[in-house]
Amino acid sequence: MTIHHDWDSSDHRDMAPVRGLNVSWIAQEDPAARIGMTFGKRVFDITFALLLLVPLSVVMAIVAAVLLVMQGRPLFYVAPRMRAPGEQFDLLKFRTMLCEDGDFGATGAHKHWRITRVGRLLRRSRIDELPQLFNILRGDMSFVGPRPPLREYVERFPALYNQVLRNRPGVTGLATMIYHAHEDRIMARCATAEATEDAYYRRCLPTKLRLDLIYQRRRSLRVDLWIIWHTFMTVLVPNWQGRGRRRIPSGEGTPAQILQETPAKGSVPAE
Repeated sequence: MTIHHDWDSSDHRDMAPVRGLNVSWIAQEDPAARIGMTFGKRVFDITFALLLLVPLSVVMAIVAAVLLVMQGRPLFYVAPRMRAPGEQFDLLKFRTMLCEDGDFGATGAHKHWRITRVGRLLRRSRIDELPQLFNILRGDMSFVGPRPPLREYVERFPALYNQVLRNRPGVTGLATMIYHAHEDRIMARCATAEATEDAYYRRCLPTKLRLDLIYQRRRSLRVDLWIIWHTFMTVLVPNWQGRGRRRIPSGEGTPAQILQETPAKGSVPAE
């Protein structure tokens, strides 16, 4: 398995049209765009988070009450994640699964029995992620960026995550929006923890890192607003973007084909 770094030559190929979703214009964004948490991006995050908290605080209070009655405590799932190499924070979500000691790693079919009835609804609607508004206000996260990784992934691929985490982790992002449904289908076929970890490392992680690095090079307010809008519509309208047959932005078309590409100059093999 090889993860490629020749982004200058691959951006246009990887931003080829997606079924029902044109993302090729992102490749036209200024490649010299500023990387990291700029002042403007931070102001946008704080302002937008405060505006959303006004109506959504009522929703979160109702969800918390329902969880307390139907599932009991704890109401929140507090997950250690990395905001930068060497910098850990606690990511907040509403708890959607039965508690189990020693839980770790990606969620595959072997964990589905632990998802509660209310949890399935919260996950499907992404309401379980509303508490991350507080992560945004604290400065741990942004609205748009790479999803915050586990420490084990950062330690296993330090060179890659040194680049990816130059942007603050996000509630949504280019990789999340484009690849989330396909990743769910892959994980749903994994019946054991070992199969889940193997599928995530070999099939999901390389593609998500590619997209995260493309976002890093092309990031702008226009791109961020576009991602937020399409994420919202994907949650609101189940078949938005033709999700069932959606393809990731690659000239080859599918995640499996991306992993079969000939190693490019500057590529880094998986450890």
